Amino acid sequence: MDRSQKADLVAELKDVFAETGVVVVTRNNGLTVSQSSNLRNQMRDAGAQFKVAKNRLALIALEDSQYKPIGELLKGPTALATSSDPVAAAKVAVNFAKENEQFEILGGAMGETVLDVDGIKALAELPSLDELRGKIVGLINAPATKIAQISKEPAGLLARVLSAKAAA
Repeated sequence: MDRSQKADLVAELKDVFAETGVVVVTRNNGLTVSQSSNLRNQMRDAGAQFKVAKNRLALIALEDSQYKPIGELLKGPTALATSSDPVAAAKVAVNFAKENEQFEILGGAMGETVLDVDGIKALAELPSLDELRGKIVGLINAPATKIAQISKEPAGLLARVLSAKAAA
């Protein structure tokens, strides 16, 4: 990798750190190519990214970002899972770690808040942004549905009474 490629990678990582809601630092000792591809596909499907980057270059990219404190986790063979949704990358990483013992979560950060392994696991248990949006829409929609049912009920009752009278 020449100097211009390194500069491009650092710039790309800076952009990722500027736009992301969460960073999960992982170690993948001995994952097969198919397992790595499966993890990347799961991350992509959840709206997250999984990137293996040289620790030295990642540390340079972290220098001016809010995620600078996670630099101490970047030792050895590490990879970064990121997503704009604060839950997506953590959820996929935790689920993948349950299935693959070679995949280890080291920690991460959500904004300026540094998270340990337990913090990442707790974050993964929260509902995703899409799930929360669905619940809010359901809550907003519920009163309208109840009003429609209540306003419809007297007419239905009247129709049943008239039908019963006609049958008698």
